Amino acid sequence: MGPREDRTGGQATKRFEAKREAIVAAAADVINQQSAKGMTFADVARRVGLNTTSVTYYFKRKEDLAAACFEQTLERLEAMLDVALHEQAPETRVGRFLAENFRRLARIRSGAERDVAALSDLRAMEDPLRERLLDAWRLLHAKARRLWGTPASEELAGLIDARAHLLLENVSWLPTWLAHYDLDEYPRIEARLREIFFFGIAAPDQRWAPAPLRISPREHEPGREMFLHAATRLINELGYRGASVERIVAELNVTKGSFYHHLDAKDELVIACCRRSFDTIGEAQRAAEALSGSHWLQLTSLLAHLLETQFSETGPLLRTTALSGLPLRVRTAMIDRSNRVARRFAGMLIDGVAEGSLRPVDPLIAAQVLMALHNAALDLRSWAERMPVARACGLYASALAFGMFDDSVLEHFPAGDIDRVKA
Repeated sequence: MGPREDRTGGQATKRFEAKREAIVAAAADVINQQSAKGMTFADVARRVGLNTTSVTYYFKRKEDLAAACFEQTLERLEAMLDVALHEQAPETRVGRFLAENFRRLARIRSGAERDVAALSDLRAMEDPLRERLLDAWRLLHAKARRLWGTPASEELAGLIDARAHLLLENVSWLPTWLAHYDLDEYPRIEARLREIFFFGIAAPDQRWAPAPLRISPREHEPGREMFLHAATRLINELGYRGASVERIVAELNVTKGSFYHHLDAKDELVIACCRRSFDTIGEAQRAAEALSGSHWLQLTSLLAHLLETQFSETGPLLRTTALSGLPLRVRTAMIDRSNRVARRFAGMLIDGVAEGSLRPVDPLIAAQVLMALHNAALDLRSWAERMPVARACGLYASALAFGMFDDSVLEHFPAGDIDRVKA
């Protein structure tokens, strides 16, 4: 009786785990399309051929299922970091981590593996699940820092912290834009992306010496601007569905009536937040292109301006990753606007390569690294607060400008003097 029960129990356990994995995979697809807050048991049940009650046998609450999806993503990333950490040098470790991610995405694209949930909605979870997931993310980030080895100083440790954050942001952003390429292009794209990580985009002898941009202040309604500022902060932190009208008015300590006096509906608010951010970036792009000087000067001046906005109290700008949870009608329009911003970045990079002030990088890929750099800056505000804002902008942007492994940037970005020469 014992062996038979063991076999039956073992088979039942395997069936349970297989069905649970299928539910998590289906839920990950829904999260990537509709956000964690927008996911329902009914959506997931339809994808796995179950009824809603059957799904609750595996996960009592929708939030538990979403947490399982995010935990799976974090586990996959950690497994790839563990593989990369077996390499001997920082460059080979980062290169291996990037290669493991491309292999995983290639398997997903070919149908050999199911996709996992994007982490852009993780912060929208409610406590205690949210804090548990954020603890797991912090541990993952700490492991990513180990790719660079043991830092020789506290200052270098801070710089490596920023580099590790940017690397993880790029890996998270990768599936969004890689979908525009064919599978057989993946090896070339991986090689070009690795070159940007290793060597940056600056041609030899270029200096980081951005010029201030001349941007005329825009006229705006103070009350409406107050709501846009608060809503942008909350959408960046909690996602579209997590940033409710109730939370926005609570953040500002005003009434709902005050909200609806300035805005007709939440969707109008989100569209206005998107437009405010994209208009700010577009104005900065035009002001940078109006500068006399090299395309490198224009690009670094633009980067410095955008990063200073992200690090300052007048920011933030909306995360591009926050667009994933928007209603389809709104999302389509805003993603199109985001793509136009990225193409304009690519145009500036093309001009710089043609001029010779930039290395011969793939401008479309470099533009996506720039977008990730801009998004990731929001999470580094506490790091940036430890130093003058100009120095924080220069050090952080150095990962794109000069690569992720040149520690001498600390010597060339002293407080109050951020001139830097690339040898």
